Amino acid sequence: QVQLEESGGGLVQAGGSLRLSCAASRSLFSFNAIAWYRQAPGQERDMVASITSGGIPKYADSVKGRFTISRDNGKNMVYLQMNSLKPDDTAIYYCNLRRSALVYWGQGTQVTVSS
Repeated sequence: QVQLEESGGGLVQAGGSLRLSCAASRSLFSFNAIAWYRQAPGQERDMVASITSGGIPKYADSVKGRFTISRDNGKNMVYLQMNSLKPDDTAIYYCNLRRSALVYWGQGTQVTVSS
């Protein structure tokens, strides 16, 4: 039905930047909300950024001012621009799309920030 392909993860030095991408198999207009989550080893999966269908972004306090979520409706793409990265940002990052009660997840992409 809906497939999400994530890319952009990797190893980066502290203070560096990285952009994650999420390619959706269907139009982003089909979804009510889009978000990025992350999960560190031994931790719960937590939301770091979200954007509504109206384009209103929200961020977790831990990433506010450093991360930016955006979308390109024409390309069915969702992005997470991550700046000023620090070791605490190390986690697997997941793309999340929602439509009413339906929820879709990507496979996740590993982000590792070295000190």
